[in-house]
Amino acid sequence: MKHRTLNLRIRLASLALLAGAGVAVSSAAQAEEEKGTVNLAYVEWSSEVASTNVIAAVLEQAGYEVDLTSLSAAAMFQALSTGDADAIVAAWLPTTHADYMERLGDSIEDLGPNLDGTKLGLVVPEYTDVDSIADLNDNADSFNGEIIGIDPGAGLMALSEEVVDTYDLELDLRSGSGATMTAALASAINNEEDVVVTGWTPHWMFARFDLKYLEDPENVYGGAEQIHTAVRQGLEDDMPEAYAILDAFEWTPEQMGEVMLMNQEDGSDPYENAKQWVEDNQDVVAEWLDS
Repeated sequence: MKHRTLNLRIRLASLALLAGAGVAVSSAAQAEEEKGTVNLAYVEWSSEVASTNVIAAVLEQAGYEVDLTSLSAAAMFQALSTGDADAIVAAWLPTTHADYMERLGDSIEDLGPNLDGTKLGLVVPEYTDVDSIADLNDNADSFNGEIIGIDPGAGLMALSEEVVDTYDLELDLRSGSGATMTAALASAINNEEDVVVTGWTPHWMFARFDLKYLEDPENVYGGAEQIHTAVRQGLEDDMPEAYAILDAFEWTPEQMGEVMLMNQEDGSDPYENAKQWVEDNQDVVAEWLDS
C-alpha cells in the first residue's frame, strides 16, 4: 500500500538519475501516480476486515494507492462525513447504523448494498436449551449473568442495550471487542458451557461452531439487513473511476465467508488473503472493474 508507493518512487528516481534527467518515466507509472490515494475506513469486525481489504486490493489493481484506517463505528462515519475518509464498505442498514446515517447523511452518499443476507441478534451454542431472549432471565445463572458484547460504539451494542431494557433482562451486557467476544465463545464451547454473545451474520464463527440465534419475539433487532457502501460527498467528481468501482462492488455472504475463514488461519494477513482471493476470482473482480 503506501509503503510500496515510496519504494516505487525511489526506484523510478534512481533510474532517472542513471539514464539522465531527460528520460521520462513510463506512461503507465505516471497514470498510477496521477490516480492518487483512496482512504478507506472500517470497523474491526471480521466481515468488514474482509470486505475492506478485498476492495482495497481491487482498487490497487485499478492503479490506486489505498490507505486503510481502523476506527470505531462512530469515528468511521464522522471521518466519512468530514472527508477524512473517502469511502466505507461497512454501513449496516437499515437498522444498525441508522442513527449515524440520519445525523450525517447530508454529507455522505449511500451507494447502496454491497452484500445482502445479514442478521443481528443474541447467539448461543446449538446445545444450549434456551431458545428465546424472553427465557434468558430464568437461566441467567447458566450464562454467569452476562451477555458478551463487542465494542461499545457499535450499533449492535446500542440495539443490545435496547434488548436488555425491552426484555427487562437481569444479565449485564459486557462490552469488549469482536475478538474478545469470539474468544469467550470458543472457550465456553470447548468446555461445553453455556454462553450468550452479541452476534451477526455473516461471521466466520457460524462456519466454525454450531450456533443458533435466540428468538426475538419483540423484534428489537429487526429483520435482515444489508451492508452498504458509502462515500464522501464529492468523490465522484474527484475520483470517478474509484467511485464507479466502489459503486459496482457487490458480493455474497458465501464469498465473504471464504475470506473470513482465510483470515482465521494462524499467522495469516487479511491484506495478503484479500489479494489472493482477488487473484483467484478475477471473473468476479472484472465485473467491478468493468464499471
